Amino acid sequence: MAIKVLHSVPDFPPVENAQPDGLLALGGQLSSDWLLKAYRQGIFPWFNEGDPVLWWSPNPRMVLFPDKLKVSKSMGQLLARDAFRVTMNQGFSEVIAACAEVPRQGQPGTWITHDMRGAYIRLNQLGHAHSVEVWNAQNELAGGLYGVAIGKVFFGESMFTRESNASKFGFIRLVQWLRKLGFELIDCQMETTHLASLGAESIAREHFVTLLQRWTAVPSLPAKSWKMG
Repeated sequence: MAIKVLHSVPDFPPVENAQPDGLLALGGQLSSDWLLKAYRQGIFPWFNEGDPVLWWSPNPRMVLFPDKLKVSKSMGQLLARDAFRVTMNQGFSEVIAACAEVPRQGQPGTWITHDMRGAYIRLNQLGHAHSVEVWNAQNELAGGLYGVAIGKVFFGESMFTRESNASKFGFIRLVQWLRKLGFELIDCQMETTHLASLGAESIAREHFVTLLQRWTAVPSLPAKSWKMG
């Protein structure tokens, strides 16, 4: 099936029309309205600098149900002694910039383009996107992550680490915090062994979309409630 080209209206095709690799559509905008509509339908943007906006909905989808979080013995020890300090929304721009700039094996560039940064910073200003900052004993940013929250679903976007276990520490603290507040699902997008080690699992896209319809329809947590540390 041909890839749909989007123009001025976010009329995304059904996710089952996606290519085998998950590519669903191209074009359109990165406005807040477009992004929020996409997330509610199980779609996210992912493209390189200079390319058109590409919209994806992979099958299967990797997710983490907060109650299924796995914490290794070594991580449990780090958490018990508060090896890092964790905050929320204290440095969103710094976190997304670090996610874009930290080199990754096999990736010569970054998919977090200038336009993507701006789009998610706007979402943060509107109270939809949130960052988690992980600070070391010297009060230096050692790791972090960011994502989008709608209803009882947190859509993870990217994470970075500058010190061993820093991003994992922040992710676990986030999941524990979300669990206390009744969040039902964390979208991890693509399958990775790293996330699987923390309890994430792959589910069918059809099931994922059904869960989104249920859990994004409830009121979202007020932006002022996103506080930790």
